[in-house]
Amino acid sequence: MTPRLQPSPRALALALLAAMSVSPSLAVGAAPDLADAAGNYGITSASRIHFTVAQAGGGGIVGDFGKFSGNFRIDRNDIDHSTVEFTLYPESVKTGEKRIEDFLKSSAVFDTANFSTVTFRSTNVKQTGPDTAAVEGTLTARGTSRKERFSVTLLDWNRGSIAFNIRGNIHRSPYGMDVGTPIYSNVVEFDMNIKGQRH
Repeated sequence: MTPRLQPSPRALALALLAAMSVSPSLAVGAAPDLADAAGNYGITSASRIHFTVAQAGGGGIVGDFGKFSGNFRIDRNDIDHSTVEFTLYPESVKTGEKRIEDFLKSSAVFDTANFSTVTFRSTNVKQTGPDTAAVEGTLTARGTSRKERFSVTLLDWNRGSIAFNIRGNIHRSPYGMDVGTPIYSNVVEFDMNIKGQRH
């Protein structure tokens, strides 16, 4: 008698990522894995939101955001109805230098006195590899909303939590944050490790 092999957590995670981009007609075939992964997840404080703005000649601004919130819902019946929402609080920016932090919070950049949040809402997920995907959505900062795209790599998944690495390059000039260019790059490079806990 041939022993029955049990799928590994990583295999289940890859199946989840693949299902996030398939049509409803194909999602039915993946239902057993989706049944395990479906539900609501909150983004935990163990996540890390890291950014870099390069400077001509080397160096630049490197920092993290300490306060953020968000959630995503994996729909059991129709993956196309799954949602992701994320809120970043610029007031929490940390660079290790108060002078730079105050500048980033000022009206020249984030203008935290008038705009306390930066938000992202996904609109589309497309698989690009066995454990990668491209996520598109609407980013809103300083009252301006634009479509942005991020690359996602699955790091880990089990029955209670999920983790992704998310990278993306955001041009700051469309959001009215182009101060310092071209000495400082117009591109903000994001490198985020996002961890979600099932509710």
